[in-house]
Amino acid sequence: MKTMHWLLRREYWEHKGSFFWAPAIVALVMVAVVAVTLAYGFISPVMNAKVIVNGHEFARADMVATMAIEQRAGIANAVANGYIAAAAPLFGVLPFVVFFYCLSALYDDRRDRSILFWKSLPISDRDTVLSKVLTALVLAPVVTFVIGIVTAFVIVLLTLFGAGFFGVHIVGLVLANPAFWLAPLQMLGLLPVYVLWALPTVGYLLLVSAWARSKVFLWAVGVPLLVLVLMRWISFMTESLMGVGIDVKWIGENVVMRGLGSVVPGFWLPFGEVSRGALLNADHSVSAGGVFVQSWLPLAQPTVWIGALVGGLMIAGAIKLRRWRDEG
Repeated sequence: MKTMHWLLRREYWEHKGSFFWAPAIVALVMVAVVAVTLAYGFISPVMNAKVIVNGHEFARADMVATMAIEQRAGIANAVANGYIAAAAPLFGVLPFVVFFYCLSALYDDRRDRSILFWKSLPISDRDTVLSKVLTALVLAPVVTFVIGIVTAFVIVLLTLFGAGFFGVHIVGLVLANPAFWLAPLQMLGLLPVYVLWALPTVGYLLLVSAWARSKVFLWAVGVPLLVLVLMRWISFMTESLMGVGIDVKWIGENVVMRGLGSVVPGFWLPFGEVSRGALLNADHSVSAGGVFVQSWLPLAQPTVWIGALVGGLMIAGAIKLRRWRDEG
């Protein structure tokens, strides 16, 4: 366990720029944009004259008197349930970080010959590869999730401050809503779903990283896409000549897309055939609780577990490849 701890720390130290600084810089830019937008609203004569909330126009001077308590409660409920969605851009950074980390994780050790140094240490190939798996599936998502939670929290505080400036005082209503405090826990509670769903992509990328001697990206991405194009051509020919074709669409969605894109958070929702209405509140705002519940439903499908099993087998293959693939 202590060995794994230090291996994980090594991975974090070596890739701190992508694991921490990339999402942190994006988060700072997001907060800065929100702050500048609010500052512009404070000094803009148009914004100071009237405000539009949920499609209803209110004069700023009469905001307190004209907005009913039901409207305030509705706005506060929407904010408490959906403020965590403000971190969505950070979840767009995560798949790129995990994808390219896995693609280079085992290849770079062979390219710079540092694999000879690591093999001289009393560290097994199994522990080395598993440390990279845990880094991609647990460490990187947790760091991004935590930065995302802090970012969303700062953005919602700035937004509530701006709303108070325009007469919409809902801080107490938002903070008193249980959904406001449950949202971060629900986000972290999606980590097991992400781990199981992303296993095929992580396993595949590590296998290619352990096998390819060069051009890792082309082997990992170009070959599956080329095979898909060839299968489409073969399907067209056989369907034209014999009336029987290959279901290329199914292969593209369930093999190629699953194999390359499963590191995208929330990618399991379309595959789980989740109803869009189940993700929204009555006022059509995003429900963090709804997203949490619906995200666990795809685990009832056998395809998720089959994908996880295939990913585990590919990780085992990457471990075996690393035992002898040291470029001489």
